[in-house]
Amino acid sequence: KDYVKICNTLKEDELLSSTIDEYYGIRILNQDSWEALCSFVISQQNNIKRIKGIIERLCRKYGKEVKKGYYSFPSAEDLSKLTVEDFEALGTGYRAKYLERLAKSVSNGEISLEEARKELLNIYGVGIKVANCALLFGFGFYDAFPIDVWMKRVMEYYPNGLPKCFDGIGGIAQQYLFHWARNNLK
Repeated sequence: KDYVKICNTLKEDELLSSTIDEYYGIRILNQDSWEALCSFVISQQNNIKRIKGIIERLCRKYGKEVKKGYYSFPSAEDLSKLTVEDFEALGTGYRAKYLERLAKSVSNGEISLEEARKELLNIYGVGIKVANCALLFGFGFYDAFPIDVWMKRVMEYYPNGLPKCFDGIGGIAQQYLFHWARNNLK
């Protein structure tokens, strides 16, 4: 993607014009689709510190050491062997049952991450926000536009809906707006 062209297009929006200049360089994380989906299931009703802790424990316990002290994200196959109790022991809370079923469904081929857009909302424990986050950060769908509590506040600035310049690249716009909201709307 031509990031300069994308940012220039998004600058057609008044709020984004100054936001892009102020926070220039924000990028969309291009995470592995399986890791992104699991991470966003873990993120439901959670804070960043807790999310990081759960993912770190998950990787340390079930991932493979790739460098001293650094662990890979466990595969669906590896996690499909875990029970709800195993996930709960990592501090996942009510999300344990979602993760257990997700790992088993992906591992046995019941859920195809290749057909992500159609499949995600059919996954137990995946709602529209988690689906859009996974699509944006793990599947390269730059038109996905996750809405959380911060973005709900931002949407008040767009009472007539999102501007045309967001078409096809709304996820990149969302990242700038999310960062702006976290820094300006308290």
